[in-house]
Amino acid sequence: MSDFQVTCIIPDGQDRDRRIDSIGGTAGGGWKLKLDDAIHHIESGTHQFWTVAKSESVWIIVAVRNGKKYLKTTADGLEPNNLLALPSCT
Repeated sequence: MSDFQVTCIIPDGQDRDRRIDSIGGTAGGGWKLKLDDAIHHIESGTHQFWTVAKSESVWIIVAVRNGKKYLKTTADGLEPNNLLALPSCT
């Protein structure tokens, strides 16, 4: 299992669920991964993802709301605020 730091996101437009379209990081010259692929990697145990929130390293987990899977950190409540606070990937 590989661990990857998430340093940016690509938001999914103006949808009311505020679902993230992709996550990304700087390792290996930069990478981006579609949300559904990231969810698959977490659920299958092939990769783990983490980010920094309030100067703490926190794991990214899969959650379900209104029947839709999404990503959030272990430090988040219902909303994925720590991920939504990350800058947009370029």
